[in-house]
Amino acid sequence: MPASETNNALNALQLGKATEYPEHYNPALLQPVPRALNREPLGIHAAELPFYGTDTWTAYELSWLNTNGLPQVAVAEIDVPVTSPNLIESKSFKLYLNSFNQEQLDTWQTLHDRLTEDLSACAGEPVKVRLFSLRDYALRGLNVPDGDSLDALPIRIDTYDYDPNLLTFGSQAEVEETLYSDLLKSNCLITNQPDWGSVTIRYKGRQIDRSSLLRYVVSFRSHNEFHEQCVERIFTDIQRLLKPLELSVEARYTRRGGLDINPIRSTNEDSARMQRTVRQ
Repeated sequence: MPASETNNALNALQLGKATEYPEHYNPALLQPVPRALNREPLGIHAAELPFYGTDTWTAYELSWLNTNGLPQVAVAEIDVPVTSPNLIESKSFKLYLNSFNQEQLDTWQTLHDRLTEDLSACAGEPVKVRLFSLRDYALRGLNVPDGDSLDALPIRIDTYDYDPNLLTFGSQAEVEETLYSDLLKSNCLITNQPDWGSVTIRYKGRQIDRSSLLRYVVSFRSHNEFHEQCVERIFTDIQRLLKPLELSVEARYTRRGGLDINPIRSTNEDSARMQRTVRQ
C-alpha cells in the first residue's frame, strides 16, 4: 500500500484525538484498519497467509440497561479471524462498547447478536462473541504461561531498537519446546503509549538460542506498531530466519480502557491457547 494511502488511513482514526464519550448506541463509532497496511511490507498476502489465528479481545467494561432500566454488566470475548480484511481499531472499539451504557436491551442474546453483527461488519468477516457473567468469568481463574521462562537468563542488554538479526540458533539439535517472556513491550503506532504483554513461542525445529530470543523480544521495547502487527512480525521473523517446522506465536497484552487483546499466529490451525494471565 502506498505511503500516502497508509497515512490517510491512520490519520482518519480516533487515536490521539480529543474524544466525547457517546451516550447512545452507535455502531458507526467502530473504525476498521486494513491489515494490508502492515502485511504488505512483511511480504504477507491475503490470498496466501502463512499462518492461522485469531485476535481475541476481552471486554471487561461492558454494561447496558435491561427493560426496567437496571444496569447490567458482563465480560465479553470477541474472536476476530486472522483472515478478516480489517483489524478493529482499539479506541473506536472502546467508544463503541461505551455507547451501550444507556441502551435498553431485552435479553443478553439481543446484546450478543448486536455485538456480533456490528463487529463482523467492521472486521469484514464474521466474528465470534461470547458473553460471561462476572461469576462465570471469575471461575476461569488466572494462569502462568506454559513452558520455560526466558526472563531470568543472565544476559546484558545494550540496545532497545527492533532487530530481527538478533535471532540465532542454539545448536544443531532438533527440539520441540515452548518458551515465554513477560518482558514484551511495544508502543502504539499512533499515540506512542506503551503496550505491555507476555509472549509465548512454541516451535518444533532446530533449537533457538534462548538468549538471542530474549534479546529479540526486548528489542521491541521502542518499536511502534499495533498489537496484532507485532505478533505477525515476530512470527514472520522467526519463520524467515530460523525456519522451524512448526511455529506458534501468541501474546497476551494488558488491558487499556477495559480492553485487552490476545493475538495468536500459528502454522497449526488448532494450536493450544494461552489462558488469562495475572496482569490481565
